Amino acid sequence: MTLDNILMLLGGLGLFLYGMKLMGESLELAAGSRIKEMAERLTTNKYMGALLGFAVTAVIQSSSATTVMVVGFVNAGIMDLTQAVGIIMGANVGTTVTGLITAINFMAIAPVAVFVGVGMIMFSKKSNSKHIGQIIAGFGILFLGMSTMSSAMKPLGKSTLFSDIITNFQNPLIGLLAGMLFTAVIQSSSATVGVLQSLALSGVIDLKSVIFVIFGLNIGTCVTAMLSSIGTNRTARRTAIVHLLFNVIGAALFTVITIITPFARLVMFLSPENVLFQIFLVHIIFNVVTTGLLLPMSGVLIRLAYKIIPGEDARSQAMSLKYLDSRILNTPPVAVSQLLKEVDRMANLAKTNFLNSMAALFDKDPVKIKELEENESVINFLNQRITSFLIRINALDLEDNDRQIVGALFHVINDIERIGDHSENIGEQAQIVIDGKASLSSVASDELHEMQNLIVSILDDSFQLFLMGSNDAELSFTVNNTEETIDNRTEELKENHICRLNNGQCNAESSALFNDLLINLERIADHATNIAFSMSHTKRVPILSEGK
Repeated sequence: MTLDNILMLLGGLGLFLYGMKLMGESLELAAGSRIKEMAERLTTNKYMGALLGFAVTAVIQSSSATTVMVVGFVNAGIMDLTQAVGIIMGANVGTTVTGLITAINFMAIAPVAVFVGVGMIMFSKKSNSKHIGQIIAGFGILFLGMSTMSSAMKPLGKSTLFSDIITNFQNPLIGLLAGMLFTAVIQSSSATVGVLQSLALSGVIDLKSVIFVIFGLNIGTCVTAMLSSIGTNRTARRTAIVHLLFNVIGAALFTVITIITPFARLVMFLSPENVLFQIFLVHIIFNVVTTGLLLPMSGVLIRLAYKIIPGEDARSQAMSLKYLDSRILNTPPVAVSQLLKEVDRMANLAKTNFLNSMAALFDKDPVKIKELEENESVINFLNQRITSFLIRINALDLEDNDRQIVGALFHVINDIERIGDHSENIGEQAQIVIDGKASLSSVASDELHEMQNLIVSILDDSFQLFLMGSNDAELSFTVNNTEETIDNRTEELKENHICRLNNGQCNAESSALFNDLLINLERIADHATNIAFSMSHTKRVPILSEGK
């Protein structure tokens, strides 16, 4: 094998990997909200979880990406180990879809696919059409890569040294180790299957020589998840361990089956003239059978994971992100969905702080002041951390609607943070009342109670409209009407208070306090209205509010 062949092989592998990545990422973007919907359907039913894992992986074309995303979910505390196990097992089956695509030899149309795909990318104005063009181009590039690798490896058929190496792969231990190491390096079981199929296409291998390599590559694909779990909590590390146990047990089981039964000959009988399809069949049979056997026994794998990583995680702290984890950024549509949940959490904290501030004012309760201060620290923390995630997500390749959502959220979290600040101002005014430096008359208290009810109403309606994407005409009318009512009542209450001041029913200190309270209440309503209509130009599936 000459240097030219080696360079051609490396170039072909690069094309194959890039084509697979382009096709997977573009499928993910084209699927858009469907990926979000699938990710939302987290269920304790492990069988439905397996279907979910299969579907997501079939779309994004990478079990490693799905597993890393699951590790991120578990580390963020929004998925438990039982839910994660089913999804991971389903992802292993989903990763065989790429092998099926490459087993059906589309080499003849690959150049045409590249031409059509690139044409759509260059001349289409709609982003969805561009994504479809990227899928088609990625498909063509993938097969051009396979063709290039196959051409580069044809001289290997005449190499005695290579024949000796391939013969050694028939040793179960060497074959398993070779598949594991190669996949660990390139971090893609689908790519390893593609390389094996390219070798088969060039006629230098048959199924018997690489069947143990196929089993080993399933272990090698666990490296990505294992690396991703470094620095996570115990439950997330156990998730990666379950993934490893699944593939190690499967590899051991099929190694024994292949040694003591005519498994390889049976697969060759099913597709006698097509080694590419034989490789695909072994890969999918391995994953389907292993999933079928181990999914009902997932409790055993979980107990083993607890034995390997003992102990309990510390309780999640308020001063932490609940729904966001950097690993989720690998799947942008899901990252945007999780971002919305974290913003909703921040919004509910801001509403709680408003209620605490008013309770401290009316009840003269210093405990509420303390709770308010603690929540305000969390709101400020979330503001900083969510902003950091927004910047990172905005740099990703997003569909147009998601990019609009991310752009709107920069303003939304600022409005939420300002609601928290005005609630804190009300808390400071409540402290003045608690300290006896000013007081409110019964009439003023009744008027402020009325304003509180209006503010709670507009906060609830605005947050609901935000979660729905500002696409409810009736609720939009209600929010606008409530804001107008608040503005009008604010002016009326100021006039009423001036009359009380002129009549000697209150003093200057109480007057200043009352006016400051009205200003803060009105501004909270203004920020709530901004939030309500922040998503008016986006189209998306409503998410479930944490506070509902």
